[in-house]
Amino acid sequence: MANEETITILVTAHFLPAWLERLQRISPNLNVILRPTDWDEKIPDELWHDVEILYTFPSFMHFPTRQQAPRLRWIQLYSAGADRLMQHELYQTDVQVTTASGVHATAIGEYVLMTMLAWFHRLPTLFSWQHERLWPRGVQRSSQFQPEELRDKTIGIVGYGSIGREVARLATAFGMRVLAMQRGNDHRDPGFIFPGVGDHEGTLPERYYSPQQLHEMLAECDVVVAGVPLTTETRGLFDDAAFRAMKSTAFFVNIARGDVADEDALIRALEEQRIAGAALDVFHQEPLPASSPLWSMPNVLISPHITGVNGQYDERAATIFIENVRQYVQKQPLYNLVDKGRGY
Repeated sequence: MANEETITILVTAHFLPAWLERLQRISPNLNVILRPTDWDEKIPDELWHDVEILYTFPSFMHFPTRQQAPRLRWIQLYSAGADRLMQHELYQTDVQVTTASGVHATAIGEYVLMTMLAWFHRLPTLFSWQHERLWPRGVQRSSQFQPEELRDKTIGIVGYGSIGREVARLATAFGMRVLAMQRGNDHRDPGFIFPGVGDHEGTLPERYYSPQQLHEMLAECDVVVAGVPLTTETRGLFDDAAFRAMKSTAFFVNIARGDVADEDALIRALEEQRIAGAALDVFHQEPLPASSPLWSMPNVLISPHITGVNGQYDERAATIFIENVRQYVQKQPLYNLVDKGRGY
């Protein structure tokens, strides 16, 4: 809980002066220290001693020990996932951890829609023919370029968090049928939501499936979107059995973490045409090695882990942090609080 006296906040993530003013308007008791990690220097022990709130990158090199930061009560991460912090000793203490879940929803939601439209409207083939200055004739126009509509297709969203909910909202606008896999029975979104984004009440999916029913859901889907956090339970979730459960015409989109899919199993499924294609932004090894067969597969769209990167990220992440500080000062539940047992 916050003290009635001064609350010292250390910010090592990107934070502009204009955002600092918004933060300081919350309470006169906030002592905010900006210390960008671009300064390659260790935070002095005397500073750590008073820090109650830390806003930082998950890859921050100078996390303190519990002894160094005895007053630390809460870490707000700049990232939407907490998996990189899980190995640090602070993760095992009573320090609360929150994420920037929700920061990616718009950008990655649009990416998923872009890849679906590109795939079903034959954009890679169109680009290839344009590059060769070719014009299809006769049956070529229908056999190679005839598009498929998204309307009435079924999209299965594996992990119905902030990104999945925005994908559902956009997919619904295109007339798609939405299915979702989510742990638990409370389908409302407890995380931070920007206005007009996502599906807060969880009403868009026609049906919800439990993790144990994943393969049952996959069998119904024309598009499968992987949006789960990386945990011990989700690592390798998409294995040979999962890809065998999909339609041979299915399109797989991974915007989660590379390791939620068994990459060898994915390659086999694509090579043997057990699924039709894939759009991949994340991989087991990054950068993706030049030797990977994924590079040369005509049924794969590759992007270099950039779907969540845009000009609004820093401000959106700061907004989530600022609103969480307001919750903290008012002694209200924090947004995007990590369940340390589950890892998200």
